Amino acid sequence: MDFYHRKPKRSEQSTGRDCQFCATFDPNFEKRHPVDRWVHGTPYDSANSHLSENGHVLHLISEISKRRVDQHPVEPVQFLKTA
Repeated sequence: MDFYHRKPKRSEQSTGRDCQFCATFDPNFEKRHPVDRWVHGTPYDSANSHLSENGHVLHLISEISKRRVDQHPVEPVQFLKTA
């Protein structure tokens, strides 16, 4: 096989970094599996940039909890506990 048609070597581990939004607003962030904490490649952290479906859903739950707190700051509202 010549150099032009070589097969790319895939790695088993995805590259990524911890989602700063989830790290700030999810009280159980440290207990997540690493792949559920990671986002990749975008300049801002969003639910769509998560590498796993669980991370995506947990990010959305954190966004909803944050919105609830922002809309009703006078009432004491606790963040939702995740898994």
